[in-house]
Amino acid sequence: MTKRLILTRHAKSSWDDPTMSDHDRPLNERGKAAAADLGTWLASRGYVPDEVLCSDALRTRKTWSGIAPALPGSPTLSLKPSLYNAGPDVMMAVLRHAQSDTVMVIGHNPGIAEFATRIVAQPPMSPEFRHFPTGATLVASFEIDDWAQLAYGLGATRDFIVPREIVA
Repeated sequence: MTKRLILTRHAKSSWDDPTMSDHDRPLNERGKAAAADLGTWLASRGYVPDEVLCSDALRTRKTWSGIAPALPGSPTLSLKPSLYNAGPDVMMAVLRHAQSDTVMVIGHNPGIAEFATRIVAQPPMSPEFRHFPTGATLVASFEIDDWAQLAYGLGATRDFIVPREIVA
C-alpha cells in the first residue's frame, strides 16, 4: 500500500497590525493569490488530499480556504492546535494518527522545514527546499500500510513547488 503526504507551509501572512497575536495573523494579498495558485497546481497534478490536518492558526486555515476551491471532492478537515508552531516530532505524532491514503498537513516554520528534510530519503533538487518558504509544498509517497508505520527517511519525493514557480 502507498500513502501520500502533501506537506504545505502556510502562504504569506500579513504583519500590518503589530498588536495582533501571531496565532491570529491573516494572509496578505500575495498569500491569498499563492494559496489559490497552489490549489490549481495540486489539482492539475492529481494531488488531492482525502484528509487535511491543519494548524488552527488563522493563516493556515486561510491557506486551506484558498487551496480547497480548486480541488475536487470534500476532504475531511481537522484543525490541530498541536500543529501550531510544531516541531518535527509533534508533526510526526499527528500524522501517525491520519486515517486516509492521501493526507495534507498545513503548518509553520521552522518545524515544517525540518520535518520535510527528515521525512524524505532524498530531498528535491530545489535550493528553496531547505528553508521551505511560505507556500512551499512537498509531495512525498511512502510504502507503508498505515500511517502509524511512518518513520523519518521513508519518504520518496514526488514533487516540490513554491508559489512563485507556478506558471499560470
